[in-house]
Amino acid sequence: MIAIAGAKGGCGKTTTTLALAEAFGRAGTPALAADADRQLPNLHVRSGIDREPTLAAVRGEDDVLQVAQKDPRSSNVGLLPAPKSADQLDMETSLERLSLDSVQLLIDCPSGAGPDVVDPLSAADAAIVVTTADDRSLEAAETTVEMATRLGVPVLGAVVTRTTDVPDAVRSWVDVPVLGVVPEVDEPLAADESRAVYDEIVRTLQTKNATARTPPAYADELLGTGIDALDRRLGGGVPPGTVVALTADPASQSEQLLYQTTAVRGSLYVTTRRSERNVDRAIEASTLETGTPTVRRIGGESAEPFERFREILDKLPDGANLLVDTANALERRDREAYVEFMNDLTDKMVETDGVAVLHCPTRRPPENREITTHFADVVLELETVSPASGADVEHYLSVPKHRADCGFSETIELRFDGAPNAITVPADGELEAGSAPGVTGEGPSDE
Repeated sequence: MIAIAGAKGGCGKTTTTLALAEAFGRAGTPALAADADRQLPNLHVRSGIDREPTLAAVRGEDDVLQVAQKDPRSSNVGLLPAPKSADQLDMETSLERLSLDSVQLLIDCPSGAGPDVVDPLSAADAAIVVTTADDRSLEAAETTVEMATRLGVPVLGAVVTRTTDVPDAVRSWVDVPVLGVVPEVDEPLAADESRAVYDEIVRTLQTKNATARTPPAYADELLGTGIDALDRRLGGGVPPGTVVALTADPASQSEQLLYQTTAVRGSLYVTTRRSERNVDRAIEASTLETGTPTVRRIGGESAEPFERFREILDKLPDGANLLVDTANALERRDREAYVEFMNDLTDKMVETDGVAVLHCPTRRPPENREITTHFADVVLELETVSPASGADVEHYLSVPKHRADCGFSETIELRFDGAPNAITVPADGELEAGSAPGVTGEGPSDE
């Protein structure tokens, strides 16, 4: 169940609810759109269906398909108008009755930030925030994000309507990716330009499993890394507040591990080399399960990269991932300034109970690399082997440093094609011929 929310009236919530339901339908997923706004219901008006029957007529799961009206534009989309203000019903309970297997449920929430919004938000598995580009709508959208956060409802992202550009205010939101920007058109439910945006949003939600981003529960409150074999070996993951250094050859596809970590919780991805759009495209193209992280660029050539980074850290929400790709640009700066920055980074991760992963390519590592590995609570070392026989490239991961249990010498064979990973335990603690070299617990390579 996805709640479509936005505190300011007229921002496009109802249109977005209908447009996403129809986009799911075009993608082959039956959808049901329900109006939860008793005071100013608009779903039936916008879609052109009858005012009744309403959500109040649904008494159980068996009633849903009989009560819901068919969307005039999509045969596999059902619509439920809002109950009338005089109807006596518990909104949260009524919405929970609508959940059907293989049917995507979308809830059109009321405007504002009062109690009427709490019930549908609380019932939802996740939320999408809708806003226009004007200041009042943006401020109201931030209020909606804060409300969802307080209720423990993951925010999948934002949809910005009636514009072609992403406002700076939206770009500054941490852990709220922009799912789509809908241009102003006369008929957003019918125009090709707007339908294409909503279709792309649905592809993102479906391919990245966005509605399942609630972090799983781990033993002893550990945070999973998203790399299943590694999490199993670590007993569930790493403690909140952990700083991880991922060392690897630049040609090892190690950035795929960063993409994979975005699937388990909200993530801020800071790039020092590639553009934000290039990172977005790479994550979208990954065959692994990923999330939709917020991407920010800090150019390594910037005069004050640490100050810019601290501005971003100040906005980092609790329990989030912070991914730095790559750390080299920061490691090349003044030594004392880098030490001060690493102290601030470590303190921030402890304060927010998050996990930071610094991507550290090993070819020509900067002199300050030793500072990174010294501050890191965990060092992951990725080795890539190209078999002489012409077989597929093999990837092996080891943990030469782990403050919690001193690391381990066995290697984890990784697959970047979505196949399960496996732990490889060398016989007698030594690597056999043909196994990955250089993963016996030594520090990063100096290549």
